[in-house]
Amino acid sequence: MREIVIVGAGQGGLQAAMCLRQDGFAGRITLIGAEAGLPYQRPPLSKAYLKSGDAGALQLRPASFFEKKDITLITGTRVDSIDRAARSLRAGGRDLRYDHLILATGTRNLRPPIPGADLALDLRTLEDAARLRAALDRPRRCAVIGGGFIGLEFAAVARALGHEVTLAEAAPRLMARAVSAETSARFLGLHEGMGTRVHLGDPVREVFPGGIRLASGTRIEAEVVLMAAGVTPNTELAAAAGLAVDNGVVVDGRLLTADPAISALGDCAVFPDPVSGRPVRLESVQAATDHARLISRRLLGMADDRYDAVPWFWSDQADSKLQIAGLATAGDETVTRGDGAIFRFNAGRLSAVETVNDARTHMQSRKRLAGAPVLRRHLEAAGFDLAAV
Repeated sequence: MREIVIVGAGQGGLQAAMCLRQDGFAGRITLIGAEAGLPYQRPPLSKAYLKSGDAGALQLRPASFFEKKDITLITGTRVDSIDRAARSLRAGGRDLRYDHLILATGTRNLRPPIPGADLALDLRTLEDAARLRAALDRPRRCAVIGGGFIGLEFAAVARALGHEVTLAEAAPRLMARAVSAETSARFLGLHEGMGTRVHLGDPVREVFPGGIRLASGTRIEAEVVLMAAGVTPNTELAAAAGLAVDNGVVVDGRLLTADPAISALGDCAVFPDPVSGRPVRLESVQAATDHARLISRRLLGMADDRYDAVPWFWSDQADSKLQIAGLATAGDETVTRGDGAIFRFNAGRLSAVETVNDARTHMQSRKRLAGAPVLRRHLEAAGFDLAAV
């Protein structure tokens, strides 16, 4: 194998290039990113960057790194098509050959079919964040569409900076896809306590130049409107190449598509959950970097493992650090420990643990979930002390 091309220069794509060099790959590595500039971290865009405006602090590696590691970085370039038969792709007006192709195309912000939605700002790229930060140059009324991690992180920062914030979520609770009802309620209290007005179960029906209108008819006046209604995976390139897509690029447990010359990783990849076998797509830096390490080892013949890492996620909102270890489903049972830690169970087996400002329990949870199944009856007998199980 002499040439590996990686499409997507986010943290997962960069990690794949780094791992290949660390694992001893001596061939050509080409990393292609649609955005201009060096690869950077996305998580701080909705938090630290909005406060500081320091884009340099987001940079993952300096330009000298790519020269030193002999990684060809092509930025500001979209890949137009993949020719699987010829093992080549078209990008920037030229053809690039590959022996193996890694798709790390990530996601883009979801734009619901709401009249006037184009008037709302996004928060996905550094350019988006810079535009949003500029809009907050003086006290503003802000309307946030969406009560997931990004919308809530922005709301917390905006309130801390002195802006007026109203948030509208179509679901009956905050972060409904990611956390238990108990954690949703806890963070509702946090944000309302900060002075943010929250509308739940009331979808946005219109964005107009001066704000938004909800299904209930409520008008919310705002100079700044943020669209934070979720994301959708970038699968068009894979689909056009004839690869299977289903809410992501479909891969097996080794993160390999049906084409043995193409892998996919990170937010755009749908793979079988190692516990349940159901298809999952994880939107997290941890998953993307772990995927990259596994693919590198497989390509270099160092291992042929299936992906089985314990998922974990985090969200910083004001002074509350939410951490989630594991992956729960909507119907999982919930038990709240005396200190506020939330234990989720599926068929009597621990599926996830949600904590706030409790790094010790979070790390214990990740360790326990990585081993043999943890049963509810054993945890109950131990007073939900993970260290005692």
